[in-house]
Amino acid sequence: MAHKENVNPGALGSLAKVSTWGVSVLLGGVLYPPQTHLLPPPRKTLSIEDFEIGRPLGKGKFGNVYLAREKGSHFLVALKVLFKSQMEKEGVEHQLRREIEIQAHLRHPNILRLYNYFHDRRRVYLILEYAPRGELYKELQKCRRFDEQRSATIMEELADALIYCHAKKVIHRDIKPENLLLGLKGELKIADFGWSVHAPSLRRKTMCGTLDYLPPEMIEGQPHNEKVDLWCAGVLCYELLVGHPPFESASHTETYRRITKVDLRFPPTMPEGARDLIGKLLRHVPAERLPLRAVLEHPWVRANSRRVLPPAYAP
Repeated sequence: MAHKENVNPGALGSLAKVSTWGVSVLLGGVLYPPQTHLLPPPRKTLSIEDFEIGRPLGKGKFGNVYLAREKGSHFLVALKVLFKSQMEKEGVEHQLRREIEIQAHLRHPNILRLYNYFHDRRRVYLILEYAPRGELYKELQKCRRFDEQRSATIMEELADALIYCHAKKVIHRDIKPENLLLGLKGELKIADFGWSVHAPSLRRKTMCGTLDYLPPEMIEGQPHNEKVDLWCAGVLCYELLVGHPPFESASHTETYRRITKVDLRFPPTMPEGARDLIGKLLRHVPAERLPLRAVLEHPWVRANSRRVLPPAYAP
């Protein structure tokens, strides 16, 4: 699991209690009542003065993420604070604009909400849904690998969320454990839409994403479409069950070679059903990859998933 670690708004650190709708919360040693109110409507001009800042949840190249409470509503959020100077220096302002534009319009139980944003002279602030159980990456590090039930549940949640994204012409392009968070009941929350794109009519050629999760077409500089997310789903499924990505190697060159050759090796402990699913997702030709709806209906997923939908969600 040698991925780089990203900032994400779910890493709890030493915060003692988790929180979500209808649950009391310990923030900075003070127990707050359940969340029953939404944030102020977007038309209200927000500033940092509208928030009580709690514990840091994560650190990153361009800033930090904090647990925060909106003073008027007592609504708990993850406040992502980014420094403009750092982003300008690295030339990633467009990536932030893309993240805001895309994530603010997505509404799905397995996608992290971006409620709002504001900025001042030096910083940009993203008001994000708080994911109490943190990064999937850290959970996987702690457990080393997941059992079939947990892995299949995550695959069902991921496939359902990606169906929603693709229907809205959004390609994530960077599905990996560091960009997947966990809600109060362990439900998946796709985060970090910085690499995402609204799929244009002309297919993209930009190389992005994490090395171990890059599909062959991106390594080879070919145009790519939403089927890159299918490849990433296959890599993720393997990593959840085995504890490391399928093409992980000692050098970048060898990793690239194994990806482009689809040099896929299963350990003997890999369940047959999972092996079938992963093999159907990790195809060199994008058009041959198993469609997301077929992932939802795959016998291994159906037999093992324990997904529970929130009451307000109707497919």
